[in-house]
Amino acid sequence: MFGISGEHLLILGIVLLIFGPRRLPELGNTLGKAIRNFKDAISGVEEAQFRRIDKEAKDGATPLKTAATPAAEPAATTEKVAETVDSGTGPSSKSS
Repeated sequence: MFGISGEHLLILGIVLLIFGPRRLPELGNTLGKAIRNFKDAISGVEEAQFRRIDKEAKDGATPLKTAATPAAEPAATTEKVAETVDSGTGPSSKSS
């Protein structure tokens, strides 16, 4: 059922030799607490993300609409830059 093989027994034996039988329960307890804290942290992040999505759905805004909206027309911005360069009115790094 658990699929314990020779390799698992070898690893368990090495861990038992390194930490000893007295520290093994303490090590298991610490490892269990670390896994539980990790799972709690992950579920907290997922819960906050779902809350944000729910809030955006209630407000009527979707993340894709706000991200896909361009700030300005690229052609218009390019023309303004070209006019500034041609007229020479932009900031200059040359010192006279």
